[in-house]
Amino acid sequence: MKKDLVKMSSNKGKESSLAYGGQALIEGVMMRDRKHMVLVVRKPNNEILTNIEDLSLAADKFRFLGVPFIRGIVALFESFILGMKGILFSANAALSEEDEEESITLGYKELILVGLGALGIVSIFFVAPFLLAEYLNLTGIVFNIAEALIRLLMFVLYLVLISSWGEFRRVLQYHGAEHKAINAHEAGVSLEIEKVKEFPRYHPRCGTSFLFIVLIISIIVFSLLPSTDFTIRLASRLLLIPVIAGISYELLKLSGKYQNSIVMRILTAPGLAFQLLTTKEPSDDMLEVSVKAVQEITKLSNV
Repeated sequence: MKKDLVKMSSNKGKESSLAYGGQALIEGVMMRDRKHMVLVVRKPNNEILTNIEDLSLAADKFRFLGVPFIRGIVALFESFILGMKGILFSANAALSEEDEEESITLGYKELILVGLGALGIVSIFFVAPFLLAEYLNLTGIVFNIAEALIRLLMFVLYLVLISSWGEFRRVLQYHGAEHKAINAHEAGVSLEIEKVKEFPRYHPRCGTSFLFIVLIISIIVFSLLPSTDFTIRLASRLLLIPVIAGISYELLKLSGKYQNSIVMRILTAPGLAFQLLTTKEPSDDMLEVSVKAVQEITKLSNV
């Protein structure tokens, strides 16, 4: 899941790109800034379909939602909703066939089910390590270390599984295409396919890096909690998810702003390494889609 804009010079490109959000879709790429969301999807007949939607973010309506920490929690929910809408659109476009009288259509019922499934996975990711460490009758610092290691192992296994899932490979390739296009844009080069393909398929503000930051922050936060009864400790694993997400969001923004510093390069290195699993080298036709998405959001942002 999940971060990128455009100007003429390389430095301006990097600054403005911090206002972007990007995501791989089914046979496509989503790009957005604070006011627009662009969905670019390749249909089965090889036609490239572009959909543009105006956005009205909560922080633009209510200023207090844009303050540090709070904005991260709000951005998490908004990104999730917009991401689900993008997947819904791309699924309908990718599954439709011109020759069929009735194309397969995914509606909001399916979107809600997918959303609930995703929330369930997140909950399991936070609760399961706690329950397993509790089952082993561990206490004190040993409990915190064991819980952290189990959560890390679950995270790695999750990345390995999705990266090896054949049906999901094309999404990972579009993920790589998204990063290559953004990296080329931030470098200030013309977005020609042959030039874009030379750039790396990983990016420091990727959702994979965000998940790794969440993992580290959760270890720190849960280690600082006082020892209480089982129910309170279990509930804290769920109730503190927004808090952890808010802190992680601020760190992700800092990593993008100071991405050239040695300290940030060291801190973001694990997240970049994990992207070797969550991205794959894209084909030229995938790069064409990602480049178009960047070009479209650039036009809208410069209006």
